[in-house]
Amino acid sequence: MYKSSLTAGFLWLLATMQRINYGRIEGLLILNGEPIMVPLPRCIIEIKFCSENGPRSEISTDDFVLKAPVRDMFAQITAFKNAVILKIEIKGGLPFSMTVEDRAA
Repeated sequence: MYKSSLTAGFLWLLATMQRINYGRIEGLLILNGEPIMVPLPRCIIEIKFCSENGPRSEISTDDFVLKAPVRDMFAQITAFKNAVILKIEIKGGLPFSMTVEDRAA
């Protein structure tokens, strides 16, 4: 799976994770398996002292192969269909874990 194959919602989510680098996204709506940006979720950025902060360098790259944690998270999101992601933990620009409220259950 490549960055260039993503829909607008997943492109936004990928760019947001790369911009945050370390932190979390809270309250992301999923509708028909697609991230929805309205209303915008809450983005919390962790600042690490004496460390690399700021966006990932990949954010400016037009196309690349998505890493396994990103592919796995996107597959999970698509499978939920209609849900609220209460929290996505991000480490090094990659998803580490997420907590989901399944609206279809």
